[in-house]
Amino acid sequence: MNRQQLLLFLYSTPNIVGSALGLLGLLLYFTGLIDSYWFFIVVGLYAIGVVATPKNPIYDLHLRNQLSVEEVRAELENLVRTIQSKVPAEILAKVVSIKESIASILPNIVDVSSSDYNIYVIRQTALEYLPEALQNYLNLPPAYANLHPVKNGKTARQLLSDQLDLLDNQMKEIVVDFHKNDTQKLLVHGRFLEEKFRKSDPLFVAG
Repeated sequence: MNRQQLLLFLYSTPNIVGSALGLLGLLLYFTGLIDSYWFFIVVGLYAIGVVATPKNPIYDLHLRNQLSVEEVRAELENLVRTIQSKVPAEILAKVVSIKESIASILPNIVDVSSSDYNIYVIRQTALEYLPEALQNYLNLPPAYANLHPVKNGKTARQLLSDQLDLLDNQMKEIVVDFHKNDTQKLLVHGRFLEEKFRKSDPLFVAG
């Protein structure tokens, strides 16, 4: 068992419950409620806690790579439902914000597999970046994810929050780009119509 595996076990729920039961055994010994075989009782209580406590669940949040626009929307809704009771409120709020940005753009996308850069980023965010970041966080023991510094003094929870901020900001920028593009198309079409009707004969001639 390497250092990382040891840390994950120490922060795991089975170890925490086992340690609590072991401490209970020690308390019983120091208060005189148990005497003979106290050591074996303490070890037994710890072992019971480790064995009887369910292990942290393993999540697989990866989405299918080939999806239609409507399927992407449905998968994102399902992703939010899956994690909403398993992540802190501020994490959920950022995931919902990302989901809503993507959902606001989807009606404008004809082919989600398009090679257009913005559509590519949207697709990868929805199907890979977002679910993978959440999966990596959820598959850690909660105590480890929320308390143990992982990188630059930040916990996994703080790192996930930073990653979600990046995705959220990127999606919001793409939403603005899409709206700017639509506005530009509208202006171009308006100029085209203006030129067309200016050169055309009047529809009605006053008598």
